[in-house]
Amino acid sequence: MIAGCLALNASYEPLTMVPLRRALRLVIDGKAEIVEADRHAPVRSEKHAFPRPAVIRLTRYVHVPRRFRRQVTNTFLFARDDYQCQYCGRRSSELKPRESLTRDHLIPMSRGGTNEWSNVVTACSSCNTRKANRMPAEIGMHPLHAPVEPHFVHLSWAVRRLTPIQAQYIRTFYGEETLRELEKIEGSGLRAVGRP
Repeated sequence: MIAGCLALNASYEPLTMVPLRRALRLVIDGKAEIVEADRHAPVRSEKHAFPRPAVIRLTRYVHVPRRFRRQVTNTFLFARDDYQCQYCGRRSSELKPRESLTRDHLIPMSRGGTNEWSNVVTACSSCNTRKANRMPAEIGMHPLHAPVEPHFVHLSWAVRRLTPIQAQYIRTFYGEETLRELEKIEGSGLRAVGRP
């Protein structure tokens, strides 16, 4: 059964995943149309039955500002860095109970650093505390991977799971290479997706 619904812009550009209830509300209100559905598991109300949407398309184009697409959030930062401390290499599942993943600025903000993709990395709370407001070279702590700004599509899908039908739209709009990158981010989430 489909857990979420892929929402496409009017141009068929994949935008985000929405909960089933939200997808149905958009369709009922005429703000979206069902493009792909799981017809074997309809959604029923007292008077109506709807196919369970897997992919919907907005009826009006929604402009997504470039600034919004590039915004650094911890959710996307941790996904970009594969939920791994970029200093000690431990993953979130390996942290001690009082530890957590945090955002570290290579050039500390107190020393003129910015909150941009090229200046932030995922760090466990212990490494972040140890580095404090020093530069990596000053303390000998260098990230495992150079921080780069990911394509906004990678950010949008970094914490999602796609069904094979939904993955077709990512492949069609952004290409096979982008889908492969998403597979890396998601781990095994898309490995079962067949290729044409």
